[in-house]
Amino acid sequence: MTGDERTETMQHPSDALLLFGATGDLAQRMLLPSLFGLDADGLLPPNLTIVGTARSMLDDEGYRAVAAKALEDHIDAERLVPAAVTRFLDRLRYVPVDAADPEQFVALADAVGDAGRTGVSIFLSTAPSLFGATIAGLSHAGLTGPEVRLALEKPLGADLASSRVINDAVAAVFPEERTFRIDHYLGKETVQNLLALRFANTLFEPLWNATGIDHVQITVAETVGLEGRTGYFDGSGSLRDMLQNHMLQLLALVAMEPPAQFDATAIRDEKVKVLRSLRRIDAADAARNSVIGQYGEGAVAGQPVAGYATELGRQSSTETFVAIKAHVDNWRWAGVPFYMRTGKRMPSRHSEIVIQFKPVPHSIFATKGAVTQPNRLVIRLQPAENIRLTMMTKVPGLDRDGIRLREVPLDIGMANAFADTRRRIAYERLMLDLIEGDPTLFVRRDEVEAQWEWIDGIRAGWGANGMEPKPYAAGTWGPSAAIALTERDGVSWND
Repeated sequence: MTGDERTETMQHPSDALLLFGATGDLAQRMLLPSLFGLDADGLLPPNLTIVGTARSMLDDEGYRAVAAKALEDHIDAERLVPAAVTRFLDRLRYVPVDAADPEQFVALADAVGDAGRTGVSIFLSTAPSLFGATIAGLSHAGLTGPEVRLALEKPLGADLASSRVINDAVAAVFPEERTFRIDHYLGKETVQNLLALRFANTLFEPLWNATGIDHVQITVAETVGLEGRTGYFDGSGSLRDMLQNHMLQLLALVAMEPPAQFDATAIRDEKVKVLRSLRRIDAADAARNSVIGQYGEGAVAGQPVAGYATELGRQSSTETFVAIKAHVDNWRWAGVPFYMRTGKRMPSRHSEIVIQFKPVPHSIFATKGAVTQPNRLVIRLQPAENIRLTMMTKVPGLDRDGIRLREVPLDIGMANAFADTRRRIAYERLMLDLIEGDPTLFVRRDEVEAQWEWIDGIRAGWGANGMEPKPYAAGTWGPSAAIALTERDGVSWND
């Protein structure tokens, strides 16, 4: 997107929201509860109509019953004020559509009515194989005009080539400024708070470079296994499922230069510079700088669990764990390793960023027998959002046997610091931004393609080296080779 396109992006709220995949798991767990939360807080446009569509043969009342059950299952009972529920359900309409039949999209246009000219947001949560037919149907029904914007839920391809096919099909009808690619991690409060932490404070930025930082760790650990995602995950693996999108976006936010201002163009310009600066991991160093694993049987939270192949019902070479040592080759980050790992059936579920600062250049306390530890900033994204800074302090006492130092954490628990503010689902922010036309927290095409280009190089390196996933027991932190990946640099994972 050019600088001029920023002023052309629609900034007025939509009058209608179309939800494709409206009866699916994502809609019931996340989208409908998010939209209800926005409505209950008076944040949705007063006249916004929400039109759900899928292949299920339902009418308006049938879909309202589905939505009511979703709210009951996924929202705390005290928030389900009857008047608020009724008001939200009254917004809902439903039109069954088979994407393969363009004529059926005409009924969607009828349900939208005049909003097709004054503003429509479309949330497309369907299989990528249906994207082409869906866009053709929308075009046939006149739902691709200048007042219509389209949000795309992943997966958006399996590599750079297939991603380009999807993006080309979308771009033929929806220009970039009206295309909103979703990475739900960008809707998380602590991810957004990373920008505030860096650019609204002077404390860290002078040290936020190779002079002050020793290394960075990014971990996304899951305790679950396949959990009903067998077909998708086995064709994807952890590298493409988690690292290609969520974790590279986190890396970009950590490593980006200060944008000139807080807007979509400036922020995404800086992120893509980071992604294009990632040092390629190819056949020459894939084996040294990456580790892949697949969980076997073990125990998670004290409960026995089956191995991946048993869950899948057959043998597979798909990785359920990946660890990467990456470098951002630019002036700010030269020589600073970025360690990333993600896996299923880990001991605990958490996502975090660890900024490990360098040690003091000279310890005046060493002659007194005291040991200093480098400062560490830990930004926990889930399950509990938290920011922790470790500091060295003196242990109280008379010090007759020497000064004793201890590492003490300074915690900013988001739940405590903002106890009077409801924690929102990440999709609440993203849905509101879509409806209002703000693309800042959505992913631009050049970002996606830079991510895929780097990931494709890693996968090609695995193939060239004949790398197969190493086994690890469920309930552990992955293969032992993942420990060696960091420890040969004198670094330990922050478990």
